[in-house]
Amino acid sequence: MRLLVDTHVFLWFILDDPRIAKTARPLLVSPDHERFISIASVWEVAIKHGLGKLQLNGGREGFLKDIDQANFDILDILPAHIMILASLSLHHRDPFDRMLIAQAKTEGMHLLTADPHFAAYDVPLIKA
Repeated sequence: MRLLVDTHVFLWFILDDPRIAKTARPLLVSPDHERFISIASVWEVAIKHGLGKLQLNGGREGFLKDIDQANFDILDILPAHIMILASLSLHHRDPFDRMLIAQAKTEGMHLLTADPHFAAYDVPLIKA
């Protein structure tokens, strides 16, 4: 299975936060699945960290190391993702989350999230 992980879920995962669903953790460590984090999530984390809204162990550089150590691939934003994003209904107004939805739809990925707003879109979801 190809998994695209929502920003908060990845942060919970690397911080071993108990909010992450017990069923999600095995998916995030299994070599049987391709695991991705969007460059949009990296961008979101960098912005929130820069504004002081998010503390990171090791700062922004540490976050990139966490992605690498967790064996996640970074999914770039492609023109096809932007075209799908532009066609999405405005059920969810967060631009980073909307990009994740567009990427998952375009790439045929399952989106791992705890955000209930994602259910309004036609994208395969896994509750985190």
